[in-house]
This record gives sequence, C-alpha cells and structure tokens, in this order.
Amino acid sequence: MVVRQESSAAPAEFRAAVAAMRAAVLRPEVLCEEMPAPQRIAPYASALSADVTVDGVDVGTGRIILLHDPDGNDAWDGTFRCVAYVRCEVELELVADPLLAHVGWSWLVDALESHSADHVQASGTVTRVATESFGGMADDGGTAQIEVRASWTPVLGPTGLDIVPHVEAWGELLCTASGLEPVPDGVTVLPSRRGQRGAPVR
Repeated sequence: MVVRQESSAAPAEFRAAVAAMRAAVLRPEVLCEEMPAPQRIAPYASALSADVTVDGVDVGTGRIILLHDPDGNDAWDGTFRCVAYVRCEVELELVADPLLAHVGWSWLVDALESHSADHVQASGTVTRVATESFGGMADDGGTAQIEVRASWTPVLGPTGLDIVPHVEAWGELLCTASGLEPVPDGVTVLPSRRGQRGAPVR
C-alpha cells in the first residue's frame, strides 16, 4: 500500500482533521512540529512530533500519527486511527516499581477522559527501560525511561471527526510522563512553540 499522506486529492474529512491537528493547543513547554508520516499503514496519514523542554533540558519526546482509510478497517472499528508514542526520563528507582507500567497506561486513559476524547479499541504497551554504565562510563551513573505506545479509534461526532481533543490528550500524556505539574483549573494554556527548535531569537 502506498500512503498518499496529505494532498489535494485526500478526502476533505482527512484534510480538515490534519488542519485541526496543527491547531491543537499544547503547553508552552512543548515544541511541536510536523514530521513525515509512516508509509504503508493506511492510505492517508499525517504526523506530529514533540519534545518537552524544562529549563533548557529535554525531558520527554513523543509523536502522534493520524491514519485514515476511507474504506474502513475492521481492526480499527472505524475509518480513522490515532497512534501515539511517548518516551520520558524517570527516576531510576521507579523502574523497579511493578505498578509503573499500570500508572503509565492510566496517564493515557485519564488524559483521553479529561479532554472528552471519545474513542474505542484502545490498545498499547508501557515499557520500562533501565540503563547502567560500566568501566570508563561508570561515573555517568544509571538512567531510566518509560515508553508508552498506544493506539485508539476516535469516535466520530455528528459533524465528523473532532481530532483536537485527541491531540491535546496526547500532549497531556507527554507532559504528565515528563513530570510536569497539571495545569490548574481555570488557567488558560498558552500555545506551544511550533517548529522553532534552533530558530534565532528576535
């Protein structure tokens, strides 16, 4: 299958969803930009990548991909599918906690719920990774990461697909996994930076 990605020949509902993805509001700690979508998964695909930066240090990274098959996909139970990935640094001692994977999955479930991102057929994995250094690198100490890989089918509303809650839920998952405190109720989130890594300050 050759993925056609975004083009003037793409269905209008897919082009509208891609435009909405770009308009989703993420936290200012998130640098978000477009990236090439994977090939051969669906006829149409679009993707965003993001890094979370705190005090000049990257503490998390992720991507979200929107897939579309106008003919539907039995495995998806729909014509659209969201695929998300998040990887973040965590404290080394947390890797040994048997509940960490369950907590990581709950971050996704809670984010989708809090943004009213209606969905079905959610599935995924949570991976804990610990790295220890030896020999000449022994002084570097150990590091640990958590990776969340997930996919779900967004439920279409009366006017079609509203992808914004799903993208913003992914952004919340990324920030939560990166250790950022939740935004208090009533506080307006400033728009995130879009494709500005390495850009000069004016």
